[in-house]
Amino acid sequence: MDRQAEFREINSVVKLFERSVELFPNNPLVWEKIDGEYRPTTYREIKEEALNFSASLLKYGFSHGDRIAILAEGRKDWLVAELGMFYLGVVNVPLSVKLDVGEVAFRVQHSGAKAIIVSHLQASKAEQIISDIKDLKNIIYLDETPDREESLSFDKMKCEGEKYLTTDEEREAFVLACEKVKPDDLANISYTSGTTSQPKGIMLTQRNYAANTLQSCSRVAIKPSSVSLIILPWDHAFAHTANIYCFIYYGASIATQEIGRTPIETLKNIPKNINEIKPELMMSVPALSKSFRKNIENGIRQQGKIAERMFNFFLKVSYTYNANGFLRGKGWRIILKPLVVLGDKLIYSKIRQKFGGKLRYFIGGGALLDIELQRFFAAIGIPIMQGYGLSEASPVISTNSLDALDAHKFGSSGKIVDFMELKICDADGNELPQGEKGEIVIKGDNVMAGYWHNPEATAETLKDGWLHTGDMGLIDDDNFLVVLGRFKSLLISSDGEKYSPEGIEESVVDCSPYIEQCILYNNQSPYTSALIVPSVANIKRALAEQNVDITTTEGQDAAIKLINSSLAEYKKGGKYEGMFPERWLPAAVAILPEGFTEDNHLLNSTMKVVRGKVIEYFSAEMQHLYSAEAKNIFNDKNRKAMLSIMQR
Repeated sequence: MDRQAEFREINSVVKLFERSVELFPNNPLVWEKIDGEYRPTTYREIKEEALNFSASLLKYGFSHGDRIAILAEGRKDWLVAELGMFYLGVVNVPLSVKLDVGEVAFRVQHSGAKAIIVSHLQASKAEQIISDIKDLKNIIYLDETPDREESLSFDKMKCEGEKYLTTDEEREAFVLACEKVKPDDLANISYTSGTTSQPKGIMLTQRNYAANTLQSCSRVAIKPSSVSLIILPWDHAFAHTANIYCFIYYGASIATQEIGRTPIETLKNIPKNINEIKPELMMSVPALSKSFRKNIENGIRQQGKIAERMFNFFLKVSYTYNANGFLRGKGWRIILKPLVVLGDKLIYSKIRQKFGGKLRYFIGGGALLDIELQRFFAAIGIPIMQGYGLSEASPVISTNSLDALDAHKFGSSGKIVDFMELKICDADGNELPQGEKGEIVIKGDNVMAGYWHNPEATAETLKDGWLHTGDMGLIDDDNFLVVLGRFKSLLISSDGEKYSPEGIEESVVDCSPYIEQCILYNNQSPYTSALIVPSVANIKRALAEQNVDITTTEGQDAAIKLINSSLAEYKKGGKYEGMFPERWLPAAVAILPEGFTEDNHLLNSTMKVVRGKVIEYFSAEMQHLYSAEAKNIFNDKNRKAMLSIMQR
């Protein structure tokens, strides 16, 4: 079957999954750690469990179109539950485990979910809300089940479903119910991450997911023998399609992360699990990539000055050899290959061993990924194939690829996937020529059905079948998509000119060891300002080397000077002069007394900064930034903030 015919034929998640069960029945689908050891469950076994759960849903009165939420960490039963729902036409409402009780309650009530499936770590959130939500009738426990009227055991339900299917009459009823499911029936109501007070429920159909899986697989080839450790939350749209259903399409395996007693313990399990599973590729987002890089650099630093100098030397050599990725090793750069090979043998191969030794590359999604971070991972031999998408597109729109020599370019989001149309439009919806920047607009079977119970937002986003992403971008001369940022986050000068801040912010954070987080702001103001979160550990280290006391005014000024010097590198005479237009660099800076975190709700569940909330949260600092005093970074407000965050 050719790819076009296959795209038409595989038009639902159920068909996608059934195809793989038929082709790869005995391949491991899920590896899960049980009693200290990773154990496999095959494609055939997952199907049996999913059908049993699906039959139990019918037995308990759930039917086509009903909604059931899942609030659990990634595990085999998460997938079994979702597939079981899909067979019956029940809609999954996947919820982030990082949501608080109120956020869970809003999504469950808004979606009209009749039940919620929970792990033991999340159970209390469901128990706190069930009496207040009229439609919510049952809590389905993946683990120990309390003896309460509304409680159902997931394992018990699967056993009951298996018995249900042994009776001819009931089996026939189940088959008839499954036959009612159509490709355009809803699969998920996937809620936006809460960057506004009212998150929107993105309606994604079985056709949407199947289409986007095949679209994604047109750019990335995976072997049936491949395995990936899923370290992203399973409700995350990128992880859902790219790390679950793309692997299912190829008959490959996914491994679940070992869940600890706390989120921190789970995070610490990642290096151990990577070395146990030895994945060939993994999905990542910028926050995780940055964390990996910091751990690598800290490990090199601990080996002493000589090791650090060698590392930095070979890093520069690889940066030059790789160029922009698209020109890797081409032209005169070929003379550097012996040095690249030497650096790989002496240093980089040892770093890769810490990632299991088999990892070929990451596939990157989520927010924009800074070029410097892409150069770094390419240099050490585990490149990040950055892509672009959004949940409303199921979510993949484009990606760089290691499987094609002409499809990898730093700073880009790669080539557009097959079976999808994309155009760049001006404010009036007119298509712009190649090279001009405007709004990214797409059309295809991966485009959402709309927003649940929100026709106004749907009409604003979907126009004549085209999805208006709200992102600014262009198609460059080599036919790569370059994403420039969200229109809502644009810097707008007093004369009306617009500029995307994300590239500057990412570069500042990645290139300065003294800046942890950065937000630029200019809403038709006389100049651009910046909110800066200092990198406490690195500043403390630098002050200790200078023998400076942070509790003194001189110490606070020394710390502020480190930040000011980093920003000055982008201005005339600096190392990064000309990288960005100087008018968009900050003329006033506020040092913040705390960082952007999930606890203060300034980071959402996908670790993206929520700009609107940051501006509101630090409204006093924002007001001060446009005063005469703020033009001098060494002001009392910055000194107090620096002292506060350094003493935490």
